[in-house]
Amino acid sequence: MRAVADHLARGADGASLFAGGAPAREPFVFFDLETTGLNGGAGTHVFLVGCASFDDGDWVTRQFVMTRFADERRLLQTVSAVLAGAGALVSFNGKSFDAPLLETRYLFHRMEWIGSRIPHLDVLHAARRFWGAGLARSEAGCSLVALERAVLGRTRAGDLDGFEIPRRYFQFVRTGDPRPLVPVLEHNRLDLLSLAALTARLLHLARVGPEATKHAREALALGHVYARAGFDARARDAFLRAIAMRRVPAGIFDATVVESLRALALAWRRARRWDEAARCWQQLADIRGCPPHLAQEATEALAIHHEHRARDLAAARTFALRGLEHAERERRPAWREAVEHRLARLDRKLVRATATTPSPTLSLPLQPSCAAPTSALRTSS
Repeated sequence: MRAVADHLARGADGASLFAGGAPAREPFVFFDLETTGLNGGAGTHVFLVGCASFDDGDWVTRQFVMTRFADERRLLQTVSAVLAGAGALVSFNGKSFDAPLLETRYLFHRMEWIGSRIPHLDVLHAARRFWGAGLARSEAGCSLVALERAVLGRTRAGDLDGFEIPRRYFQFVRTGDPRPLVPVLEHNRLDLLSLAALTARLLHLARVGPEATKHAREALALGHVYARAGFDARARDAFLRAIAMRRVPAGIFDATVVESLRALALAWRRARRWDEAARCWQQLADIRGCPPHLAQEATEALAIHHEHRARDLAAARTFALRGLEHAERERRPAWREAVEHRLARLDRKLVRATATTPSPTLSLPLQPSCAAPTSALRTSS
């Protein structure tokens, strides 16, 4: 955990990049709930709140258990006291599940949900962008356990399935025997550890930059993070790295390469670097199997570039014709109408350009005169 603490401390300034621009800062409080139901709703209670943070480099975990339903208000008060000192909350799917559920329980007791005033970093959303593509086909999907295996290289042994957790809590309430809760507490503790490690990885990437990425998808996601924050130069470097890390030859379809080329083209366009943007659009248009809507966007951008910037009307017409082929293939009347309008304008420009170009003239060299000047003539006597 020392390495995790180090990455979190050194990368703390980049936490706001993953918190929607909110001024997230240290100390980070990682929290995770265990509830009486998996679907939320007014009848769902939070019976376990796990909170963890680093204290002078030491990992400290505190778990608060509601032993009786009558103690819910006391539980909520204790949690508020812990969260009050947080510079940022860190959760996994907390913005969609944990925080709204806690807020519901606070409202029920007419108490303020303090979490609404603290920056919140939900690692799930970032994890989907950085690592979710490789997990989408797995049974677990982009779950915390799946991310542990794929990103952190860890495998849990004998972990508790989530659907068993409510049953074990109700068993504890009925019998008063705390032993069924022991695996629940361990499950919650491991979730907090993994959450901290994933957060440290994200902050490390944001601080070090594209060279810290291990594969193209990480570089692409990092580029999007930089672009949203307005760090355009960093974003372009990340997109370039994603393209350089391609695993297929140029011209062969790869979803990450296609998305990276488009993102880089847009980034160059924002920087008004038209030629660099055109090169990216050209590479995108030349990829076999490129999705039609992206191929159309690329050919349209190239037609605009050659018509208005490169002043190459013939090339602009060529790309417009390619766009027309895509429109006919996809049977999109509005798209086809727009391309036909562009072609008509280009044809008019080409006709005018031809009409105003002067025709070449034949120039003959001057022939020297064979007659001598009159003044030079002399008569002989």
